[in-house]
Amino acid sequence: MATNEGAWLTQEAYDRLKKELDHLSGPYRQEIVDRIEQARSEGDLKENGGYHAAREEQGKNEGRINQLTQLLDNAQVGEAPADDGVIEAGMVVTADIAGDEMTFLIGSREVAEDLTGGEDLEVFSERSPMGAAIRGHKVGDELTYQAPNGKDIKVKVLHAKPFHN
Repeated sequence: MATNEGAWLTQEAYDRLKKELDHLSGPYRQEIVDRIEQARSEGDLKENGGYHAAREEQGKNEGRINQLTQLLDNAQVGEAPADDGVIEAGMVVTADIAGDEMTFLIGSREVAEDLTGGEDLEVFSERSPMGAAIRGHKVGDELTYQAPNGKDIKVKVLHAKPFHN
């Protein structure tokens, strides 16, 4: 599979993030600019806490705008993948990882915010060491991948199903 693919997002996650981006790059961006201008008009900027706080908030906002823009521009949005047992983005996988059973989603962490029922599902990017190692594998497959700390981790795929919110 291509390595330049974007993160997998549900339509709900995409819509929520697009709404956030529209707010941050529109009304909220202007609100920060207005606060900076107000603080600037108060005089000496060296000791103006309101000015420095607004500038810091502006930097954080611009960073989030850039993050969201990149994520949404490259996202794979849509339906869960086929229920063919082949692990790919959009699949919920249960695996025995170094002796511990774990269930997780292959996709974007942004999708986890849309989970219903208070599920606490861990998310692995399809580009993470774990995500990259198990993509393309099927239930019953056993593999070993190298963790970021350099250790070889044994994995046995126990179950894989498409994500449904």
